[in-house]
Amino acid sequence: MADASIQIELSAVIVAVPSNQPRVVLAPQDALPSGPFATEHRTMEQGLRAWAGLPLGYVEQLYTFADSDRRKGNKRIVSIGYLALLRQEKTKSNPTWSSWYKHMPWEDHRKGFSPLIADYILPQLNAWKNKAPETAAKHSRAARIMTAFPSDKRRWNEELVLQCYELLWEAGLVEESSHFKSVKKAPQLGTPMSHDHRRILATAMARLRAKIKYRPVVFELLPDSFTLLQLQETVEALAGLKLHKPNFRRLIKSQGLVEETGAVTRGASGRPAKLFAFRRETLRERAVAGTKPSRSF
Repeated sequence: MADASIQIELSAVIVAVPSNQPRVVLAPQDALPSGPFATEHRTMEQGLRAWAGLPLGYVEQLYTFADSDRRKGNKRIVSIGYLALLRQEKTKSNPTWSSWYKHMPWEDHRKGFSPLIADYILPQLNAWKNKAPETAAKHSRAARIMTAFPSDKRRWNEELVLQCYELLWEAGLVEESSHFKSVKKAPQLGTPMSHDHRRILATAMARLRAKIKYRPVVFELLPDSFTLLQLQETVEALAGLKLHKPNFRRLIKSQGLVEETGAVTRGASGRPAKLFAFRRETLRERAVAGTKPSRSF
């Protein structure tokens, strides 16, 4: 018999990238927007769009979060997570926005490899590894640390956002963890979120970083016309990495993803920059790769 004390809700990671800063919509108490799945909605996505009240573009289901400790009173809460993309300039309402790097600061390497990793995260994780009761557990922890937080920046995998967060949670380095212990003068590893919502955010970040490499969903976050620099900076903002400019432009143009509009804009240097638009018909003509250019390191 089904458990009558189970409540199903929809949680949304709604992303926009204004001024090269990936942001997500927040509900009160640093929570993700959540709402009920009402029976009058034919699909869950339809329900999400109904209560979100925002002009959402691309929407994708992420994962079902149903751990036994997800409870409100005597009800077990099962949350179905969604990733939704939004052009912030088209939003008439004024939701609360928060940079996703405010919650995951170790994930932003656009100005170089995050110093948090070498200066604090790796020493703390190595200390946690050494506390493992058995040799096999020490080796297991060491392998996970090496994969999630490699000391060599060339081996950084920007798609392992969830693995990084869960490792920090298990080691008691983030405030949501039941093992967390405040360390005097230690840097805060990002602003915590309610319940397990930072885990849902990490899942969405990983999904979007992977998705932009094989589907051109990045154009859902850009205005109708944009410069190639705007396009590159949006991809960099999502990936948390600096990209090789000539390679990026060659890739975009060779795939036929964009076309010139005939208009220009003025850049910071005063030189005119060509404006481009996304060629949606490309999706119908052939399978299109995403935007997987060479990084700058």
